Amino acid sequence: MIMNNILKKLIIMQLIIVLLSSVAYAARIKDIAKIKGMRRNQMVGYGLVVGLNGTGDGKDSKFTVQSMSSMLDKLGVTVRPDDIDVDNVAAVIVTADLPPFSKAGSSIDVTVSSIGDAENLQGGNLLFTPLKAADGKIYAVAQGAVSTGGFSAGGAGGKVQKNFPTVGRIVNGAIIEREVHSNFSQKKTISLILNYPDFTTASRVTGAINTAFLYDHPAVTSDPGSIVVKIPEKFAENIVEFITIIERMEIIPDTIARVVINERTGTVVMGNNVRISTIAIAHGNLSIQIKESADVAQPLPFSGGQTVVSTDTNIYVEEENRKLLLLKSGISIGELVRALNALGVTPRDLIAIFQSIKAAGALQASLEIM
Repeated sequence: MIMNNILKKLIIMQLIIVLLSSVAYAARIKDIAKIKGMRRNQMVGYGLVVGLNGTGDGKDSKFTVQSMSSMLDKLGVTVRPDDIDVDNVAAVIVTADLPPFSKAGSSIDVTVSSIGDAENLQGGNLLFTPLKAADGKIYAVAQGAVSTGGFSAGGAGGKVQKNFPTVGRIVNGAIIEREVHSNFSQKKTISLILNYPDFTTASRVTGAINTAFLYDHPAVTSDPGSIVVKIPEKFAENIVEFITIIERMEIIPDTIARVVINERTGTVVMGNNVRISTIAIAHGNLSIQIKESADVAQPLPFSGGQTVVSTDTNIYVEEENRKLLLLKSGISIGELVRALNALGVTPRDLIAIFQSIKAAGALQASLEIM
């Protein structure tokens, strides 16, 4: 009886810890990890877009002419490539992603991209195009009207273009003909792959799963990037429900302290764990202006004098009066931002300041410059 009471208290304490850890800044496991094996498969195919209004490939695109000749021959029309001269056809590459667990007969979107010298795919129609995966097998067939989402118009004197009319999309333009074999329902274990591998995050995910399934204790952290979860016997016939429970669990993911700087745009992003050691900072700008003006001395008419040109130079020097600011060790990101704002720094100034702090060895964070 006493052991049962102790066990109940331990369970309640663990549940309280889990609830308190998920009150703020918690993220679903579904959003920070994915199940190993559940991924998209890329497909590609070569096809022809017809029906263009004189904006297709020219005769210089030999592969387009050869494709037209081959296609017509399969349709029972024999014609030599040298006799084909059309500009309303464009050769394209068709790409698409095959979603996991997709079934035969379902539709997916495809992207159509010109590979010749076509100027515009607007109004074109993609002909029957098989799509192959990395294993060389055909998994889908694409066909349909191409939507470019832009236009291109012009004449000899000018041209107006919006977006990229040589790339288009066909919504639900491909039909899946072959399914990717999966033994998902027969799995005894699943592996959760973290989007950003981290020892602490992996340990928290494992703890959350083992707390939810206390008697089974199914999760084991194999490395900082993956968690192996054994499927309990009561979920052997319903793995989907088991995964649904895991995906809805919330934890607080951990990240390393990092400062990211983009010098091209002047963007500075700091993580919540950024800390600095005790350091004094003074930052100011020196402004120098030099102005020159020409004075001309013109003699009176018929005086026999000479015109004299003299230059006056005015130099203005202005330096910002900035005080030395002391930042104590271990201050938080909020205190650091307030201190830097007190200096009146701009994003461009922040870049120079953080580089200097890192060079001084006082920045306890990773500095990444894009």
